[in-house]
Amino acid sequence: MSAPDPLLTGLGEAIRDLRDEQGVSQERLGLDSGVHRNYIGGIERAERRPTLATVATLATTLGIRPSELIARAETQAEQHGASWPPCLSPNGERS
Repeated sequence: MSAPDPLLTGLGEAIRDLRDEQGVSQERLGLDSGVHRNYIGGIERAERRPTLATVATLATTLGIRPSELIARAETQAEQHGASWPPCLSPNGERS
């Protein structure tokens, strides 16, 4: 079995951290979001590859913007060895 994708690992950790901070169980998040609690568990263990729509639904249910959840996932992923190409600024320069 190959190592899990660092971004998926980071996403799972970010969701779990947010749930823990808010005192929300997987079951409660599932009921509030309409995403099955077993699927949420699979996301948190980096066993599932959620769609962008699912990520947005979970983020919204947890009270943050989808982009914030993705940013948190990226930060966690970097701790697991992920790296990203340089970004382009609006004027086309690499940052």
